[in-house]
Amino acid sequence: MNMVIPKSEFVSRIERFQAKMAASQLDAILVYGDEYRKENLRYVCNFWPIFERAICLIPKSGLPTLAGAPEGETYAREMSVWENYCNVKEFACVTVPEEIDYPLSSFRKLAEVIQEALQGGRKLGIVGMWDIPAPIFERIKNAAPAAEIIDAAPLMFKLRLIKSTNEVACLAEAGRQACEGYKKLLEYAVDGNPETMAAGAAEGAARMAGAEDINFMVFGSGKRTETVIGRATNKIMRSGEMLMAAMAVQYQGYVSTVEYPFVIGRASDEQKRFLNVLFEAANVQQKYLKAGEISGEMVKAVKAVFAKHKMTQYDLYPPMHGIGLAEAESPYPDEKATYRFEANMCVNSDISLWGCPAGSNRIEEGFVITQEGPRSLTPLIRELVAKGV
Repeated sequence: MNMVIPKSEFVSRIERFQAKMAASQLDAILVYGDEYRKENLRYVCNFWPIFERAICLIPKSGLPTLAGAPEGETYAREMSVWENYCNVKEFACVTVPEEIDYPLSSFRKLAEVIQEALQGGRKLGIVGMWDIPAPIFERIKNAAPAAEIIDAAPLMFKLRLIKSTNEVACLAEAGRQACEGYKKLLEYAVDGNPETMAAGAAEGAARMAGAEDINFMVFGSGKRTETVIGRATNKIMRSGEMLMAAMAVQYQGYVSTVEYPFVIGRASDEQKRFLNVLFEAANVQQKYLKAGEISGEMVKAVKAVFAKHKMTQYDLYPPMHGIGLAEAESPYPDEKATYRFEANMCVNSDISLWGCPAGSNRIEEGFVITQEGPRSLTPLIRELVAKGV
């Protein structure tokens, strides 16, 4: 597939952003992104930095400007949907003490770019304030000393909450690729193989299926399942061991995560009982993933399954979170949440139990909320979970 977010959708996003800016009396918004926190930047311009930092400046009227660093200029122009691009020295490599010379590059002053976006105003909203390294944030403040800086992240969260048809399609494609990877993981997660072999097989298969990135691979076998978010090691997997493996696959910026809890070889009766509690909770959750349902009631229903089986003490965190351009985003309800699910919210189950004598593990599968109920973004995992041990 070659599913993408068309430029027309980015235009619509900026227009909606500018309408929210006007309502909040903001003169411009600066959206920050880097290799590790790319989601907000990608939402407004489609650019995803490598090594360097970048910002997209959105004025209250007119087109955005993308500002980055020289090594990534050609790449930025290739990816960004906007033609306005410039290099600023403040974003050149900041991980080394030396000042690097770029004789073939041209630069603009960050102060000039920010003032141009403000269009004479003084209220500058920032999206990604908690993601910006302190030295970069100081450079931004020094470039706009007269500006009133406001955290504009809530505006972005609201825009990203409900997914468009194109966004859902990208998540579904990421889910397909993730499932292809998990098939290969199941093939290689056998007695005698190292954890890294199974993890590598899964990542390679997802890449070959079209993934643009593997955001992470969480992996642990046997006692190592208790790490909750451990990495694959050279440990040899053995029959009878529980395996905990989650893979987050990215396509066109959108991330779907898959995880199916299982035992290598033959499971003991105690392990089967443990896994069946996870499967029961995941299948009960399905009834609540529907437009109009109160999100907190879903959390309570999952917790009730754990309580019925006397496993509440192993319940570490809420059983669901949103997905999109980040592996975990809103909605992220707990049992006190009173808001209702809405159509085209995209969510990931996160059904988990940690520290139980029989083992530790979780289930992760993606869904689109609809008026009729959940539509699976990761059909392989749904099929396996519905089937049970």
